[in-house]
Amino acid sequence: MTRTTFSIDEALAEKARELGINISAAARDGVSAAVRSALAASDRAAYERQPEKADASWAEVESWGEE
Repeated sequence: MTRTTFSIDEALAEKARELGINISAAARDGVSAAVRSALAASDRAAYERQPEKADASWAEVESWGEE
């Protein structure tokens, strides 16, 4: 795990402490959510630049066969 420092509004930090919120854990959760969101947006943008095209040969390579 890496350590980092960030700034937070004093009133927000005080309210978090009053409510028993672990600021470090909340920051980790927030950064994790932001990374997931950015990755999803990046994946979506890549797909929009190069959408998948139908592959006519797919039926020939199905490993599960006909049902």
